[in-house]
Amino acid sequence: MAHIHEKIDFCSEVFIVYQDKVLLRMHDKLKFWLSIGGHIELDEDPVEAAIREVKEEVGLDIQIIGEAVGPDENDPKNMGYKYLIPPRYLGRHMVKEGHEHIVFVYFARAVTNNISDSILDHEKGVETKWFTKEDLENTELVPNVKFYAMKALEELGGQ
Repeated sequence: MAHIHEKIDFCSEVFIVYQDKVLLRMHDKLKFWLSIGGHIELDEDPVEAAIREVKEEVGLDIQIIGEAVGPDENDPKNMGYKYLIPPRYLGRHMVKEGHEHIVFVYFARAVTNNISDSILDHEKGVETKWFTKEDLENTELVPNVKFYAMKALEELGGQ
């Protein structure tokens, strides 16, 4: 999707774990390894965006880790308030001069490691790889990507 604001966008990214591996993709433009994710659309919340982006980019169904907690959503006094699974981390970074992203970082489990190519034309054929802890240690990665990937494996690996 195109940017929804010229100065800042909100994005969801997901570190997906299957057994003792975490999934990363080579960014189609930046040419370095990142998690799966992208912009949050105007009609969705960060969790919905995370699930959609994963399905679009790698064809996986995932379970976002965490719990949405709060009083009864069906109580009329709650006025339609929806509780969301909180992200594991929040981040903010400059994309280019004058434009930033605020990123909701989620961890998720996959029930399979069978990924498919992106349904988005500009991302077709992008390299995608399941990384072990050892792979992460021996691969040059952006520091926050390595940190989140390692944390996801610590929390969800071996399950």
